[in-house]
Amino acid sequence: MATLCSFDITSNVDLQEVDNALNQARKEVGQRYDFKGAKVDIEFNKSEKTLTIGADDRMKLDALWEVIQTRLVRREVPVKNLKPGEVEQAAGGSVKRVIELQQGIPTEAAKEIVKFLKDQKLKKVQAAIQADQVRVTAPARDDLQAAIQLLRAHDFGVALQFGNYRT
Repeated sequence: MATLCSFDITSNVDLQEVDNALNQARKEVGQRYDFKGAKVDIEFNKSEKTLTIGADDRMKLDALWEVIQTRLVRREVPVKNLKPGEVEQAAGGSVKRVIELQQGIPTEAAKEIVKFLKDQKLKKVQAAIQADQVRVTAPARDDLQAAIQLLRAHDFGVALQFGNYRT
């Protein structure tokens, strides 16, 4: 029997890198002139995988969000996996926003990946959903390489990482 080659598609965020990026953002906000005298909050809940940001007004909140995104990109944290919520009114006339960190591939995106690979009609390439990841198998490594190139070229709404490559 021929051996099958495989790899796993995952979508994870390194929580320590997020924490480091948020510390850098706090430091930058403390030094910026446009934030002088403004009340700005950045809270990170690792257990719930949420980030809550708050500011005096909508303009400062948007500027804070831009600073955070810039720091996350520099720390190589995929910002595609951040799902910002609506801007809400908070106490004292301030505003806040809760941002969820997406860990793993959501079910809808996993189904879309499997359907996408089937529609590409790659020879004997099989994709199977396994919890929050997708395993792709094929008899030849070249088929897996072609599948990876196709997946990288398509946008599924989350950052894809390819690992656990077995031959």
